[in-house]
Amino acid sequence: MAKSRRPKNKANDETLIDIVDARDNAQSYFESNKNTVIGVAAVILGLIALGVVYFNFFKAPAEQAAKDAMYKAEEQFARDSFALALENPGGGLGGFLDIIDEYSGTSSANLAKYYAGVCYLNLGKYEVAAEYLEEYSASGSITPTMKNGALGDAYSEIGDFDKALSLYKKASSGDNDLLTPYYLMKLGLLSEKQGDTEQAVTAYNRIKEDFPNSSEGNRIDRYISRLQ
Repeated sequence: MAKSRRPKNKANDETLIDIVDARDNAQSYFESNKNTVIGVAAVILGLIALGVVYFNFFKAPAEQAAKDAMYKAEEQFARDSFALALENPGGGLGGFLDIIDEYSGTSSANLAKYYAGVCYLNLGKYEVAAEYLEEYSASGSITPTMKNGALGDAYSEIGDFDKALSLYKKASSGDNDLLTPYYLMKLGLLSEKQGDTEQAVTAYNRIKEDFPNSSEGNRIDRYISRLQ
């Protein structure tokens, strides 16, 4: 029995020709430019290697040194000794300002900017507080809330209420059981002060509905009733 033969598919043939041409062109390009290609690859691999060396020999030790140097300042911060935490925490170690200067580029130096901002906020130096807090790079779900809330406090004390309200809105946009109702309350109170009753009631109602068991939720009815 004769074997059946499928008719040739012109499209398939052309595709195969294209593939062969593409392969040959790639090989031809590589042969013509192999020095450049190899050189670029070597540069990329060299940069990766340098990055590994930099992290292992410079970045990682600097990060650890910054953490070791900052613990005393954090202890003073926890004691509400804000001036000491900034510049003279004791034990021969530097304060947050020294960490920022000496370990620039580390995560500890970045965190020290937040600490410094809060220290200045508590010391009544609101413009300086705002500067350090603005420089702090916040990430994740909690630290942006903390940054925006502290900045809201700083700008509220400075008298820039519009900016403070905007920051309190950001700080209260999440769903953290502790921080969100706290900043919703600040948003409501400042909105009241600015004559924006609608925004105040909205903030208070969200506390009542979403965070009834928070310390703010336990007393929110009186704030809502006085505006209705």
